[in-house]
Amino acid sequence: MIERHSVKNILVAWGIATLLMGVIGAGAWAETPQAPLAEDGKATRAIIKTKFGEMELVFFPELAPRHVESFLNLARKGFYDGTIFHRVIPGFMIQGGDPNTKDPSNRQSYGNGGPGYTLPAEFNRIPHERGIVSAARATDPNSAGSQFFIVVDKAPHLDGKYTVFGEVARGMDVADKIVQQPRDRRDNPLERIEITVEVK
Repeated sequence: MIERHSVKNILVAWGIATLLMGVIGAGAWAETPQAPLAEDGKATRAIIKTKFGEMELVFFPELAPRHVESFLNLARKGFYDGTIFHRVIPGFMIQGGDPNTKDPSNRQSYGNGGPGYTLPAEFNRIPHERGIVSAARATDPNSAGSQFFIVVDKAPHLDGKYTVFGEVARGMDVADKIVQQPRDRRDNPLERIEITVEVK
């Protein structure tokens, strides 16, 4: 998991860079939707519930506002409920968020579903280290939708190529259990690992 002071330093650097951009840059950034705060004024969090336990996610709206907003909006609508972690690779990551996975009889389509829209890339300097939540996508950098992955070990080859938008604050032991599940040749777990997502 990323050290908190490292994230803080990145955010400070980003803030300075934004100021240096001047009025044009600031105006363009102001149009980007920001992730809402919870009613108590604290940063919004999400709980991913699985049969192996829960994972609590925190988000980086300053760095990937569109991805954070999309994930939270979909979660609030129940979009993720009943989907599964459909791809698990030990030493790398677990992937979920595909609505096609709600149908157990349609395994060949797993990994191809989305919310009906795509998001522009919001690449940033957060490295893909253990606990990072990042947006899955196709070859096109601007093709991310609802699918996401949680990194279980360092994956520097993804840095600057996939949009990091959050981090697991609690429950990485759950991800560790999920990534070790028996899988087929397409890295699909042999048993369903359904999720529900609750926004706090």
